[in-house]
Amino acid sequence: MSETPKKTLNIPSYEQVEELLANQSKQLPNLFRSKRALASESVLASAASTAPPVETPAANVPHNTLNTPLDSSSSNVRSNYKRASGNTILVKPTQQKNPILKHIHNIPWEPSDYIKADFVAGQTTGIVYLSLRYHRLYPTYIYDRLQELQHAYVCRILLVYVDTDAHHASLQEINRAAILSDFTLMLAWSLEEAGRYLESYRWLQNKTPDFIREKVQDEYLAKMTDCLTSIKSVNKTDVLTLLSTFGCLKNIVDAKTEALAMCPGFGEQKVKRLQQVWKQPFLANKKPKN
Repeated sequence: MSETPKKTLNIPSYEQVEELLANQSKQLPNLFRSKRALASESVLASAASTAPPVETPAANVPHNTLNTPLDSSSSNVRSNYKRASGNTILVKPTQQKNPILKHIHNIPWEPSDYIKADFVAGQTTGIVYLSLRYHRLYPTYIYDRLQELQHAYVCRILLVYVDTDAHHASLQEINRAAILSDFTLMLAWSLEEAGRYLESYRWLQNKTPDFIREKVQDEYLAKMTDCLTSIKSVNKTDVLTLLSTFGCLKNIVDAKTEALAMCPGFGEQKVKRLQQVWKQPFLANKKPKN
């Protein structure tokens, strides 16, 4: 007599029952909600699915650390301003093969796509370069360049490299064009000289003109020398002779012809010129009356 197999019952545990009820409650809709609430929830859900993602701003984070791409135009302006404000000579890309750059040793230079002149030496100085040989091949080139840059820079320089023997007629023509376009004409007779001009314009950009002004000392001898040497044929030695003999300018003016002729180095012609100056009227620039 065979035994019948026993059937086992899988009775779930308490935790499994709680988990099953929780899952069923999530899937079943809440029948006790109003239709208006269910409609508003469906509208919000559809709007959330179609709305673009909102990026949260990064607080207290520098702009350069964000992973957002920058505008190309703004970045170009920033880089251009940084390079123009540095202690460099900006070079137009068309002038990068110019042999003049080999003779610039004391100041760095770098190419720039944002300048109109051939070289920019500082914030306000634009330099146009021209070779006389190139001018003979393309005579209208320089007129177009000067017209293009007529109001572009405060200090406008036309640097001409004289690399031909017959240059008088060409220089007269270029000089006239520079004057009409308000350019300062600078002539370089070698590439080394042209390179020194570029370095000098960049180095003197922020310098005061005091060192090229005439230095007039406040001493009495210096003032007397500056005054009397303006008379023709009177030199510094003559000024010392007059002061040592007569003492002051008043006595020199009141001196007679015989007394002046007795001074060493004073002949008849020099004494005559000296006395003619005292007889001439002193002209003062009077202010016009309103």
